[in-house]
Amino acid sequence: MLSTLDNLAVVALSVAASLFFMWIVNRFWPHDIRRAHNDLIGWQLSVLGTTYAVIVGFMLYTVWIDFGTAELNAGQEANALVNVYRQAAGLPASEEEQLRLLARKYADVVVNQEWDEMNRNILPVASDKICNEMWRLLEQTPTSNPSEIGAKNHILTEISSLTGYRRTRLVQFASRIPGVLWWVLLVGAVITIASTCMFGAASRVLHAIQVSALSLLLSLVLVAIADINRPFQGGVHVDDFAFRRAQINMSDE
Repeated sequence: MLSTLDNLAVVALSVAASLFFMWIVNRFWPHDIRRAHNDLIGWQLSVLGTTYAVIVGFMLYTVWIDFGTAELNAGQEANALVNVYRQAAGLPASEEEQLRLLARKYADVVVNQEWDEMNRNILPVASDKICNEMWRLLEQTPTSNPSEIGAKNHILTEISSLTGYRRTRLVQFASRIPGVLWWVLLVGAVITIASTCMFGAASRVLHAIQVSALSLLLSLVLVAIADINRPFQGGVHVDDFAFRRAQINMSDE
């Protein structure tokens, strides 16, 4: 995953490449000759720009929605974990202590290990083992009265939810924009910028500013899509605040 400096370098190189291409076009196809074809080039640029804007807007909206969903899912996972911890009070004393210890261990593992692993593109597995320990503990927990039976059933429901949210987090961690869509985005950006460079403007300075502005905007959008597309990696990622808050909640009780 690219760092912030890498992203800035990509943006700068994109703008430089666009200006270099414009210089080549001006050298071998002077702007005063191209001006006669501005009607055709302008029509083509209008169609290409509109089509590409729709594609880019849709992709940016999609990855942003996925990012928000991943953030919400992490909060629900942490909330289910706190519910397990609190409802353990209805179990026999020994099992209550063990389950609460496992719940605190789950939060510690997610904050101190798994978030960093996901940022380094490593599939986390530690919390899955703790979930299995919770299941085994509940299966072996004896219940002698209706209160304990009800508490056990509620805890089983919360552990089931916790497991589901964790699996969803792993799916979101591994999910990526398909390669064919990246080809559409990149090729579309190249064609759109190239069409802008071919426009026969009377002022070379103004034309260079327009090409720079367009290439800057498109490269920034593509970099943003690439970053947001990986919700647990890079400079823009889902924060572990929900689990840190869960740690505080479980340590205060």
